[in-house]
Amino acid sequence: MRKMGIGLAALAAGSLLLAGCASSTGTAPAPAESEAPIDASGVTLTVWTDENRKPAIEAAAKTFEDETGAKIELVQKNFEDIRNDFTNQVPTGEGPDITIGAHDWLGSLVQAGVVSTVDLGESAANFEKVATDAFTYDGQTYALPYSLETIALIQNTDLVGEDAPATFDDMIAAGTESGAERPFVINTAGQTGDAYTMYGLQTSFGAPVFVQDDSGSYTSEIGMGGEAGTAFATWLGEHGEKGSGEISTTIDYDTNNELFASGKAAYTIQGPWAVETLTAQGAKIKVNPIPSAGGETASPFVGVQGFYISAESKNALVAQEFLTKYLATYDAQKALYEADPRIPAWSELAEEVSSDPVIAGFVASSQNGVPMPNIPQMGSVWDLWNAAQVQIIKGADPAGTWTKMVSDLEATIG
Repeated sequence: MRKMGIGLAALAAGSLLLAGCASSTGTAPAPAESEAPIDASGVTLTVWTDENRKPAIEAAAKTFEDETGAKIELVQKNFEDIRNDFTNQVPTGEGPDITIGAHDWLGSLVQAGVVSTVDLGESAANFEKVATDAFTYDGQTYALPYSLETIALIQNTDLVGEDAPATFDDMIAAGTESGAERPFVINTAGQTGDAYTMYGLQTSFGAPVFVQDDSGSYTSEIGMGGEAGTAFATWLGEHGEKGSGEISTTIDYDTNNELFASGKAAYTIQGPWAVETLTAQGAKIKVNPIPSAGGETASPFVGVQGFYISAESKNALVAQEFLTKYLATYDAQKALYEADPRIPAWSELAEEVSSDPVIAGFVASSQNGVPMPNIPQMGSVWDLWNAAQVQIIKGADPAGTWTKMVSDLEATIG
């Protein structure tokens, strides 16, 4: 369904380094002179991190220790274990003060009562809006963001050049004219369905999975019903196996990548994690935002990672100080990027790494994107949503299948 969390590390290492960047072993800057560091002598903050990000956090931690007198204990964990361990240990008082984590954990963490709000203050303006929105729940911010991931349109420039197609139909026309065996391929995970990858095309019809309120927080109201959802379903059927055939359940992740890499497909929609595979056979690529199929902006899901504070931390104010004054800096964010290359959430840094055209394409796509819903109800959506898309692609009645899926979801979510 999703291949989040691999980031831009698959891109050639040379293209990832910022010109003239300092080493990630450098230290983060101290707070402005007008803001004297707090006295946190005797305080120890426990921070959970994974292996990749540990060296970058160490740099900011050393400056923090030198300036405040506090101590930071970094505990290295497998990223896959952090969510469950944090949820289980925080209520017992055994968890950390701070942990790294993904934004789509947020709803369940809030429901479990294990995270505190974070006041980003003036530093909020330094982050991409989609990143701060991702960590917003019921109008409150719960983490300091640092990285983004999303998908985008990837095209073979030897076949179709570098110009971004304005619409899905323009893309198909260019791909057909190129003489490629297939103008376009998109992963459907075979018979499983991949609503995640298809989401940018769906949102271009104005059919979001959940409705967002004025604060940017997701509600539990299903947003993909009604005329907009039916229009997307109808379009999906028209381009499915009983229609023009560009979208097929014969295309799983590996098949998708092989068809593009071998030059048999002119366009695909993929994430940065696939770039190495897509170019392994010599294909030259350009990355652009996903073209609109339904007339509105194609808004793919964006995944965001950041730092949470435990609701049971006995040193919450000190933890807040470390995040907002020592990790919310250009140098600290740069160190995190160099340690584990992903699209930076820090806007200035995102602009700098966009000197690489491949990264620039994913940054542009992320700026069109929306955070993957962080509410607990999202976990109930995937199976029904994926299955409905597969049925429609294979030729089932689009309107009836989609309407039943929406009704089933509303019943499931309550």
